[in-house]
Amino acid sequence: MKTVNLSLQPSLINQYVSELRDVDVQGSRMRFRENVRRIGQCMAYEISRCLDYSVKQTQTPLGVASSHTPDDHVVLATVFRAGLPMHQGFLDMMDQADNAFVSAYRYYTDKECRNVDVHIEYIATPDLTDRTLIIADPMLATGESMELALEALITKGTPRKVHLACIIASQKGVEHLEKLYADRDDITLWCAVIDPELNERSYIVPGLGDAGDLEFGGKL
Repeated sequence: MKTVNLSLQPSLINQYVSELRDVDVQGSRMRFRENVRRIGQCMAYEISRCLDYSVKQTQTPLGVASSHTPDDHVVLATVFRAGLPMHQGFLDMMDQADNAFVSAYRYYTDKECRNVDVHIEYIATPDLTDRTLIIADPMLATGESMELALEALITKGTPRKVHLACIIASQKGVEHLEKLYADRDDITLWCAVIDPELNERSYIVPGLGDAGDLEFGGKL
């Protein structure tokens, strides 16, 4: 598996991530969702450079033009609920893609809220056989949500290529996926930024807090 840390190169992604983290900007849910969507758009562009292209002909009113356009049959997937704005950003750029959705949630298995687990409720996806699968989920903490989402989706077909996209990842989560998929050269992990720590409740530090709550409000 290949890992790409986009924070190591200068781009507007760094500005959008900075605003996502800023407690003074986080008070606006609309602004928060918009920045998540913008990062999704930027990451879609970066990933588009890794697709397969061929020359195709387009009839114009005055003649025929040649252009390099993608050949990949893309499926965009996301995890409810935090992934929805990021998914929309990808869909803004890859508007011909099919879509897939995974319903998953994390829960604590002990009273001290130190041991976290992830439960998959359902998936909705087209056949993924020979497709290019992109899974967008803004936060990669332990890496288990992304792992389970991918494992659930590939029960519906084996993709030709897989791109895992997150905004803020923990080093631990990245290492978990790198170890798990060490021998998979068809999988690439894309991170807008990689943070060094997880706290005792498996939240990324410095991170930004709970992305789903900041996008859509709190939950019981």
